[in-house]
Amino acid sequence: MNTIKRALVSVSDKTGLPKFCQGLASLDVKIVSTGGTAELLKKHGIPVMQISELTGFPEMLDGRVKTLHPKVHGGILSVRDNPKHQVHMKIHGIRPIDMVVVNLYPFEKTVADPQCVLELAIENIDIGGPSMLRSAAKNYRFVSAVTDPEDYDRILEEMRLNCGAMSESTNAYLARKAFTRTAAYDAAISNWLCSLDENGTPDLFPSSVTLQFRKSQEMRYGENPHQRAAFYVQPKASGSVVAGAKQLQGKELSFNNINDANGALELVKEFSEAAVVIVKHTNPCGVAQNPDILEAYRRARAADPVSAFGGIIACNREITGAVAREISSTFVEAVIAPGFDAEALEVLGAKKNLRLLQLSGTVGPDEAVPPGLEGFDFKRVAGGLLIQEADRHVLDPASLRLVTRREPTPEELQDLLFAWKVTKHVKSNAIVYARECCTVGVGAGQMSRVDASRIAVWKAQEIAREAGRTDNPVLGSVLASDAFFPFRDGVDAAAEAGAKAIIQPGGSVRDEEVILAADSHGMAMVFTGVRHFRH
Repeated sequence: MNTIKRALVSVSDKTGLPKFCQGLASLDVKIVSTGGTAELLKKHGIPVMQISELTGFPEMLDGRVKTLHPKVHGGILSVRDNPKHQVHMKIHGIRPIDMVVVNLYPFEKTVADPQCVLELAIENIDIGGPSMLRSAAKNYRFVSAVTDPEDYDRILEEMRLNCGAMSESTNAYLARKAFTRTAAYDAAISNWLCSLDENGTPDLFPSSVTLQFRKSQEMRYGENPHQRAAFYVQPKASGSVVAGAKQLQGKELSFNNINDANGALELVKEFSEAAVVIVKHTNPCGVAQNPDILEAYRRARAADPVSAFGGIIACNREITGAVAREISSTFVEAVIAPGFDAEALEVLGAKKNLRLLQLSGTVGPDEAVPPGLEGFDFKRVAGGLLIQEADRHVLDPASLRLVTRREPTPEELQDLLFAWKVTKHVKSNAIVYARECCTVGVGAGQMSRVDASRIAVWKAQEIAREAGRTDNPVLGSVLASDAFFPFRDGVDAAAEAGAKAIIQPGGSVRDEEVILAADSHGMAMVFTGVRHFRH
């Protein structure tokens, strides 16, 4: 245990600081402080020694130099049980500093403003703060490095229980947090500066990238039982994301649960209207949009009830009791939604192992794009990292190009736009058949686009047969393709199956042949000019 007798306090974020320092003062801790922090503490009647009194030098160079002094770093770094260090301390009149309370200039917040200029960013790079934190964290056996206001109450409680002392284990915990914070801070500075070219002009992709994620949980295993795994989250991840969801009940999420929940959530966020998505192995097996969220769920599940068994459900509206009763009638791994009403929680609470994930905020396409690297998509390859902008393209219906003689009807156009949103989240090659804003058949991850179409039709027919229906489920549907048709055979197969309209990017050297095929079948076809590969 190390008794705290002197604390150096210099913070940018002053949340909870007066109360914390009052607590320190009540434990007879002498407080040394700088500039605005010292003024704040004085206003609250807390005795403070200015840093200039400790060092014998005034704060200078517009505040750039305040704590970079041997009497500061010597007081922090001295090893208390090293006789040689103690001799040096005595010779040079250096007094021990037992606690460093520092959080850093708001560099990340400053550069998040698109109008931030280089000069402003530079002045918000903290030098003394990280230096003191690193010194304190290095010497954690004797010094407490405090950088997170969330720890203030815990620290005071421990000190009160131990007559003003801190345990080495707590100091080690604080040291880890301090080094993590300074690493993230340095990474933010490096990433931002590396995003500027030699003329200071912002570039989309930094010349060097440093990433930091915090371990959220260790898992029983990864994709397979022989693989160890853990879940890491981005600090302060913004928006409605799986990493920020609150688990209300159920077993611990598995590696595959998290992966599938992310896929389901990202798809349901495409819809402004009430929608339900059911995902299995990262591909949607049932998607439906309907003003009545209960009807949306029923139709999404009926689209492929066999695949939906054991799937992940994502909804962009609150789960009601009526929806919960439908969900509880079958086996589901997890449900993710913006909320659950009281009746839904009671109904689903009977399914003790069912994982319920509640999101913060609304879920939809209007969600702001996260700044900087947060808005990028990363794919790890052996020895490297692929980085791209996340595919957040929203199709403007006015941009569609009609290429056939027949125009799609209003109902067909609505289905085409719906199917296009779904196709964006299906593994390539991807084909989606839809009718009345509900998926009819999905062909995912095939090497051939024609095979993807055939599988989607076969799935639709099998589902109808298992339900005891004799109708053609694809008749009157529309087809969406994530990339262009290289040959007319894909269109011929869709027409033979019963589809009446097609939405696709266009851009093939055989577009004319493909369009002629659609015209020969009396189909409507529109080009988006945008491809949605998903590998």
